[in-house]
Amino acid sequence: MKPEDLFSLPGKTALVTGGATGIGRMAAEGLLAAGATVFIASRKEEACKATAAELNAIGYEGKAEGFGGDVSTEEGIAGLSAEIGRRTDRLDILMNNAGTSWGAPLGQFPHSAWDRVMRLNVAGLFQLTQSLLPMLEAAASDDDPARVVNVGSVMGETAHGDRAYSYAASKAAVHHLTRILAKELAERRITVNALAPGPFVSKMTAFATADEEVRSRVGAQVPLGRVGRPEDIAAAMQFLCGRGGAYVTGAVLPVSGGINVETGPDLFQEAYE
Repeated sequence: MKPEDLFSLPGKTALVTGGATGIGRMAAEGLLAAGATVFIASRKEEACKATAAELNAIGYEGKAEGFGGDVSTEEGIAGLSAEIGRRTDRLDILMNNAGTSWGAPLGQFPHSAWDRVMRLNVAGLFQLTQSLLPMLEAAASDDDPARVVNVGSVMGETAHGDRAYSYAASKAAVHHLTRILAKELAERRITVNALAPGPFVSKMTAFATADEEVRSRVGAQVPLGRVGRPEDIAAAMQFLCGRGGAYVTGAVLPVSGGINVETGPDLFQEAYE
C-alpha cells in the first residue's frame, strides 16, 4: 500500500508521442520521475532530443531518449514502430499524445481542417496503437497489464467548440475509441484509458496561456479557479500506469478542474433570490 509500490515504474518502458512540449512533456517527466525509460517522439526530432537531455539532467531515476517520429502518415507510423522495435523488445506504456488543432469562426471553417486534424488525432492514434500491439502484449501479464493512455480533451466531453470544431469532434472520437479498445484488449491484458484535460500551458493553447494575465483570466473561468499544472498530468499518468491503476480500463479521466461537470446556469437561481 506504499506510494512507491503503487505508483513507481522502475524497469518499465514507455513511448510518449508529441512528448517534447506541453502535456506530452509533463507526462514524460512524470513517467521518468517514477523510474521508467521514456521514449519521446514527434516530428520535431531536435526538440525531442533537447527535451530528453533536459529531463535526464534533472537526475530522476528513469531515463529519456528523444528521436523523430511522425504519426500523421502511414509511412511515419511504420517508421516509428520500427524505431521502437530497434530500441526495445517490449513496451509497457504507450501514451498517444501527438495531436493538432485548427480554429476558425463558424462559416469560415475550412474543409481541409477536418482531414488534417482527424488524420493525426484519430487515425494516427488508432494505427500506431494497432502497430505496437505485439510489443504491448509482450509486456502484459495478468497482474501487471500493459497500458495505453490516449489524450482526449474536455472539449470531447462537453459542448465546447470554441471555434475548434474538428478538434473537439476528434477528441470525442478518441474517447469512444478508448472505450472500444479497452473492451477488445482486456483479454490481452492491455488497459486502455484516456485523459480529458482542460486548459494547460502548451504551444497549442499559447493564444490563451502564454501571457500570464490572459492565463489568469482563462483560469478564472475554470470551476477550480486555475489552469492545469504539470503535476496534474504527471500524477494522473503515474496512477494509470502504476500498480495502483492496474484494474482501471475504459476510463476517461477528467483533468479539467471541473469543466467536465459544468452544465450551464442554475435553472432556478432567480427563484431563490
